[in-house]
Parts: sequence; structure tokens; C-alpha cells
Amino acid sequence: MLSSYRQIFAAPGSLAFCSTGFVSRLPISMTGIGIVTMLSQLRGSYALAGAVSATMALAAAALGPLVSRLVDRHGQRRVAVPATVVTILATIAMLLCTRFGAPDWTLFVCAAGVGVMPSTGAMVRARWAHLYRSDEAKLHTAYSLESVVDEVIFIVGPILSIGLATSLFPEAGLLLAGVFLAVGVALFTAQRRTEPPVHPGSRHAGGSAIGSPGLRVLVLTFIATGAIFGSVEVVTVAFAQEQHHKAAASLVLALYALGSGLAGLVFGALKPHGTPARRFQVWVAAMAVSVVPLVLVASWCTGVAGLAALGGALFLAGISISPTMITTMALVERLVPAAQLTEGMTWTTTGLALGVAGGSSVSGWLVDAHGAAAGYGVAVGAAVFAALTALACGRWLHSESTAELPPAVPVAH
Repeated sequence: MLSSYRQIFAAPGSLAFCSTGFVSRLPISMTGIGIVTMLSQLRGSYALAGAVSATMALAAAALGPLVSRLVDRHGQRRVAVPATVVTILATIAMLLCTRFGAPDWTLFVCAAGVGVMPSTGAMVRARWAHLYRSDEAKLHTAYSLESVVDEVIFIVGPILSIGLATSLFPEAGLLLAGVFLAVGVALFTAQRRTEPPVHPGSRHAGGSAIGSPGLRVLVLTFIATGAIFGSVEVVTVAFAQEQHHKAAASLVLALYALGSGLAGLVFGALKPHGTPARRFQVWVAAMAVSVVPLVLVASWCTGVAGLAALGGALFLAGISISPTMITTMALVERLVPAAQLTEGMTWTTTGLALGVAGGSSVSGWLVDAHGAAAGYGVAVGAAVFAALTALACGRWLHSESTAELPPAVPVAH
């Protein structure tokens, strides 16, 4: 299995952009929780903290595809560096406003600025696509690796952010996220020889990647997938609290991520069979089936045994996540022109983020009204919707981009 991953790093510069991309992506999982932890301690209001964090998430959902479209048109370094500067300045402003007691509305303005953060994950995957576009097996392995990296980031990031904010000073988590972003993007964009070239036509193209019917299907499916993730996180914490073991929720959720990470490693070492569209439909359907046991466990099991059973169910449910993500990125690479690849990948993560926000809100309301078992019903409903969407709209997923592009022009070094 390891030989498959060693092969993708044979390309010069691949290890450098992958490792620096990891550092620059850590803030994605640290910033939101860092804002909540900081404001809840210094302003004493979870409502304000959640609203500011939600503003940042909505700004990122609105601005992320636009920033990525500019990346496709003008090059990663020319756009990612200025976007990072804006993000860092907004982060510093939020830290100062919080520390010196500025009015609450200033925090929302700063949060909107933080949402300009570039999507380094999409840029890393675009570099892999540039290297291995003609080698499906290696590109499959590279996308698998990135899916595992995402899992690690969303495990390590919140732990760092919360741990520092509660043990050092309230601003520590958000401050470290800003440092990681500044250093990571600077090192990542310094890797010029692996930066994908800019297609001349893309600089004057008026359309967006979301114009692709197939990409719209993926985004809609990913909104539902995000709702699964958001609801599982909220409801698992609520279930653990019902069993009087709230602290165990982090361990139980870690099993969810572990199942996904291990599945991603194994899936990446296997040779892909069938079309990406068919693989996508199969894994989305598997994801729908795998979340059903969560409702059963929450309804029938209690106490420590219930938490153990839930951990096992979440581990099994996690197995379908990484293969779904990996196959989705392979589909994006086929559905949109190369000149719009970064934007196309960012649209899927935008859909995911919107789904997480919606799933968290709806499941939280159901938990308050009817208990944890009802909250897991949101995950089941969202999973069924995702599977039906993937199956019903499959014909658009089989349509590859036929856009004719002129030869790529290397980015000036």
C-alpha cells in the first residue's frame, strides 16, 4: 500500500507543496472554533460567538469560489498572497477589537474579512491534477492522500485551537491559526515549479464553473453530505450528555474520523474500477445506508455501552466518507475545464460548509425538542436525499467537459 503513495511523491516538488499545503490548511479547522472559544471567554456570550463564527462561514461560502476563480485566471501566487494578507489583517483587527472592547458590530465586519481566506486544499489538489492528469491511478492516490490530510486537519486543528485558548490566553487559538496561514501560504506559493499554468482564455472567461450541470449535482449532493456531518457532530455531543459522559463525545467522534481516514488510505492504494460517476453513486448510496444504525443505537442503547456502540456505528459510517470525497474530486476534474478546476473544487467545499451549518442548526433544534435519536434523523434524511440526487441526476455526472482550451501559459517566475 505504501508503494502507491511513494510513487506520487516521485515528482519533483510534490512533497514540498503537499507539506506546506498542510500547514496553510490548518486554519480552516482552527478559525471558527477559535472565534467561539475566544468570544465566549472574553465577551461572555455564546450567542455572539456563534453569530460571529457563522458570519465568517457565510462569508467564506460566498467569497471562496470568487477567490478561487481569480486563482484560476491569474495564478495561485498572484491571488492567494493578497487574499491571505486581507485575511491576516482582518484576523488581527478581530483580536484587537475583542481585547480592547470594541462594539460588537466590528467583530462581524472583521469576520467577513476573515472569510476571504484562500482555499489551499483546492490549490493543492489542482497541483496534483496538473502533475498526474494523464495518470488516473496516481491522481486517484493523490486525491486519497488529500482526503486523509483533511481528516487529520479537522482532528488536530480544533484540539490545538481550544487547548491553547483555554490553557494560555483566549486569543491564542485564533492567533496561531493566523500564524499558520501566513507561514503556510508563504511557503506554499513559493513552490513555483509545481504551480499549475494559467490558460490564456481563462483570464477573459465570463462564466463560472458552477455553470456545469454535473458540478451543480455534486454541490447539491455535498450540501446534503455537509448536513450529515453537522448533525452527527451536534447530536453525538448531545447523546453523550444524555448518558452523563459528555467528555467522551470527542473520543466517539474521533472514531468517525478514524474510519474515514483508514478507508481513505486503503482506497487510495487500490486501483479504481468503473467510471468516477458510477463510483460516486455507489459510495453516496453506501453513506446513506451507513448512517441508519446511528438512529437505532441512540434509540435503544444507553450508558457506557451505548457510547461504545455509537462509537462502533460511527466508525463504520466513516468508512464511506473518504471514498466519496476522493471520487468527487476526480469527478470535478472531469466535469469542469482545467482552467476552472480550483473554482470547481471550491464549489464542492462551499456546498459542504453550507450543509454543515444547516445540519447543525436543524439537528440542534430537534435534539432540544425530541432528544438525540430524533437529531440523528437529520443525518439519515440528508443521506437519503444525497443518494437520490446522485442516482436521479447521474446522466449529468457522466458528461465530461468538452471545453476547448488553448495551450497553457506557464506562470511567470
